Amino acid sequence: MSNSIDSSRPNPSLIRSVDYSTDIPGASHWSLRMRKGTIMRLTDTQGGANVGMLFYNPENLLERYNAPDSLKCQHTFKLTQGHCLYSDMGRIFASIIEDTHGWHDTVCGNSHANHIKRWGVRDYQSNRNDWMQNGHDAFLVELAKYGLGQADLAANVNWFSQIVTDETGKMQLAPSKAAGAQLTLRFEMDTLVILHTCPHPMNQADNYPRKPVHIQLGEAEPVTTTDSCLTACDENRRGFQNNALYHLGR
Repeated sequence: MSNSIDSSRPNPSLIRSVDYSTDIPGASHWSLRMRKGTIMRLTDTQGGANVGMLFYNPENLLERYNAPDSLKCQHTFKLTQGHCLYSDMGRIFASIIEDTHGWHDTVCGNSHANHIKRWGVRDYQSNRNDWMQNGHDAFLVELAKYGLGQADLAANVNWFSQIVTDETGKMQLAPSKAAGAQLTLRFEMDTLVILHTCPHPMNQADNYPRKPVHIQLGEAEPVTTTDSCLTACDENRRGFQNNALYHLGR
């Protein structure tokens, strides 16, 4: 993992600054607390990446990302630009303000050790950074840093993974898109972000897909009354109102 300061301004209309960047290798995990009004941009630098992600309220870790509410209140099966990521308290953790990939999965869950066995068996003690981590165990490692465990796992997002159905209705992972796809999250409340770069559970690649992701962090411009995430639907307006009530007096 490497990091650097990055002062680029890729979308000045929505983003005030990009101040920090880091590269997360494939089969890795990371976590950090994002403050209200900050942004996180993810870039699939090689194509074929999968970024599993969970969200928690750092002030009340019982509040966490709710995939069903995020989908049903916005009348969608996929996540993309203009969508919001809801907590189980009806508040908005983050908004998707930029997206060049166009479709992100939040229904297929996480990879487990039994998914990884199709590529063989490697452990960290013997193989070090060449071992083949799974998403479930990667999440547990990061959650333990905050006193959380398996009971605190929720349905996760899989950024850069698109799900399609065949003629029988069976879901499968769509072919990988070209390198360079980007996604930017604007955080609407302080949020604990847990992430990994392990394979999607439906990945059928011949070899373990060890795909890195580039992450940029910075500050967002204030939300305006014409913001596309705010105005996307009445439910999102209520979600932003719930956030405003939560932050009242702060």
